Amino acid sequence: MSTRVLLADDSPHAQRMGERILREEGYEVITVVHGDDAVNCLEDLQPDLVLVDVFLPGRSGYDLCRHIRSHAGLKHAGVILIAGLLEPVDENEARAAGADAVVKKPFEASAVLETIRPLIDKARFARGLFSEAEEAAVPTVPLPPPKPLHSPEIDPERVRAAVTLALDRSMPSLIQEITEKVLIALGH
Repeated sequence: MSTRVLLADDSPHAQRMGERILREEGYEVITVVHGDDAVNCLEDLQPDLVLVDVFLPGRSGYDLCRHIRSHAGLKHAGVILIAGLLEPVDENEARAAGADAVVKKPFEASAVLETIRPLIDKARFARGLFSEAEEAAVPTVPLPPPKPLHSPEIDPERVRAAVTLALDRSMPSLIQEITEKVLIALGH
C-alpha cells in the first residue's frame, strides 16, 4: 500500500509545488481546495499525512486538524499546517489543535521533506505498512521531534517570492477595481 498524502490548499502554485515535491518522493497525493472537501475525503482516503493551509476556505487548517485528532481512525495521520510566508500563524492554536508542525510557503523541497519524513514513518508504523524486513532495517531509536512551531529566519528572497505571489494573485481584481473607479470618475 502506498503512502497517501492529502494536500489541502486553495493556491494553485502551492498545489503544483507540493504535488511535485511529494510525487517525486513516490507519495500518492490527493489535492483539494476547500476545507469541507478535505473533511469529506478523509475517511475514505485514510491519509498518512495531511498538509493543510491554515487559511483554507470552508474549514480552516486549525479546524481540520482538530477534526483529524478527534477521530480514532485518523489519529495516525501527521498534520502539518501550511501558511504563506507573510501570513500570521497562531502557534498556540496550532499546538492546541494538535498540529505536528508548521511549514511556510513557498515550499522549499528539502525543508518539506525533512519535516514530513518522520511523520510519514510514524504513520506507516502505526498502520502496519512496513514489512518485517523494513522494520528490522529501521533503527529502534525514537524519531526526532518534528520541526518546532516557530517562524524560520526571515530570508529576503523568500519574502520577495511571497510578495510576488500575493501581487500576482491580487493584481487582476485590483486592476478591475481601479478601472471601474476611473470610469465612474470620468462619468461612464
